[in-house]
Amino acid sequence: MASEYTTSEYIKHHLTNARMCTSDDGIVFNKACEDAGFWVWHVDTLGWSIGLGLLFLWLFRSVAKKATTGVPSKTQAFVELVVDFVNENVTSTFHGRSSLIAPLALTIFVWVLLMNLMDLVPVDVLPMIAGAIGEYGFGMDPHDVYMKAVPTTDLNLTFALAIGVFFLIIYYSLKMKGIGGFAKELTMQPFGHWAFIPVNFILETVTLLARPLSLALRLFGNLYASELIFILIATIGLFQLPLHFAWAVFHILVLPLQAFIFMMLTIVYLSLASEDH
Repeated sequence: MASEYTTSEYIKHHLTNARMCTSDDGIVFNKACEDAGFWVWHVDTLGWSIGLGLLFLWLFRSVAKKATTGVPSKTQAFVELVVDFVNENVTSTFHGRSSLIAPLALTIFVWVLLMNLMDLVPVDVLPMIAGAIGEYGFGMDPHDVYMKAVPTTDLNLTFALAIGVFFLIIYYSLKMKGIGGFAKELTMQPFGHWAFIPVNFILETVTLLARPLSLALRLFGNLYASELIFILIATIGLFQLPLHFAWAVFHILVLPLQAFIFMMLTIVYLSLASEDH
């Protein structure tokens, strides 16, 4: 597939999302959405993220339904290992009381990990399949068919995850401290004198907003850079396989690490928000 494009066109094609938007002509796709403004749906990001989320729910639910107290299957043992791992981290890190945190942490870790693992699929496979479906199923030019299969390389998705965590931070802060306590936390720290209220408010607001911003940009930056390296390796052509597998082996360590960091920072932020002192 790389031979059909120049190197810059090939990279741009692989880094472009499949877009859908509405116009005067109804629902349009891809290039027709270039001037659509803000309301553009990245259908590949939505499709893969929702599909992998459903896969996570189906897998863990099916294992839970078939769980046995005897000798567990390999799948049950793996799921129990993941659940115990997440539970240990929640127990040691979250100092409040909430029945939501452990399931939330498990969901974040497994869902983000599954989305990250899509980075190990060779970069040409899914775009070629999408291009063939577009060409033979809908009569489209395959060059106009886009497919980004790694949802976490889309800044829209990482920000959506981070904003969800941010809303939970605000919710737990108000729930544990009340409106007055939360306001006092924003205005009377780190300097406990009324004269420093404007300075405190600016510092604490920046700190509060930096949490979702760092969550989103850290995950996006690491996965985007890794995906870009896979794409650059693919431009080599026939000699790409050794480099692809070498980078993939190293990448196997990076993908769970990024999911773990996102989960741990979420737990830490919610723990800080739940402290009532």
